[in-house]
Amino acid sequence: MKVVFFEDVEGTAQVGEVKEVKNGFARNFLLPRGVAGAATKDNLQRANSLAQKEVRRQEKLDGEARGVSTKLDGYTVTLEARVGETGRLFGSITNRDIAEALTVKAGIEVDPHIVLLAEPIRDIGPRPVTIKFTRNVTAEVTVDVVPDEASKPIVEKLMAERAAQEDAEAKAAAEAKYRAEAEAKAAGTAPAPDEPEAETETAE
Repeated sequence: MKVVFFEDVEGTAQVGEVKEVKNGFARNFLLPRGVAGAATKDNLQRANSLAQKEVRRQEKLDGEARGVSTKLDGYTVTLEARVGETGRLFGSITNRDIAEALTVKAGIEVDPHIVLLAEPIRDIGPRPVTIKFTRNVTAEVTVDVVPDEASKPIVEKLMAERAAQEDAEAKAAAEAKYRAEAEAKAAGTAPAPDEPEAETETAE
C-alpha cells in the first residue's frame, strides 16, 4: 500500500515522504494512529505543508545545537573509577555518568539520551564518544576513565606485570629467531647474517 507520512517514523520514513508499505503495517499501525495516510492529492498537499514546517523547525534546532556542539567537539572529560585486581572497573561508566560529568566540568547541560554509548564502559583508558544533539548535529568527545586514588597501586602493579610480560615475550621471540638462523646456517640452507661475500681474484 502506498502511503504519505504526516510524521517521522524512525527507521521507516520522514514527514512528507511517500512510500510503499505492507498492508498490515499501514492498516494496523500507520493509518489508525494518524502518522500516515493514503497517497491522495489532499493528503499529499497536507504532508508537503507539514514537511516544510518540519524543515524550518529542524533548521532552528540545528542552529541552536551548533552553538553548543562547537564548544564540546574535541573536549576531553575525565572520570575516576574504582578498579579491581583484574584491571576491570567495579561497576561501569554509563551514558548518564558521562552526561553528568560534561554538565559539571564543561558547563554545558547534556541529556543522557543524546550520549551515544553502545554499552557501558568497563575499562580504564580514553575512548571517543558521540553526542547527538539533533539528527544533523553531533559532537565527538573523548571520555578518559582513570583509576581513583585507591586503585592507583593496583593499576601500577598491573602495568608493571604487563611490561615484564611483553619484555619476556620480545626476548623469547629474539632467541627463537637466533636459534632458527643458527640451525639454518648449520644445515647450509641460509647464509649467516651480515656474512660478506667472498671476493673473486682476477688475473692481472
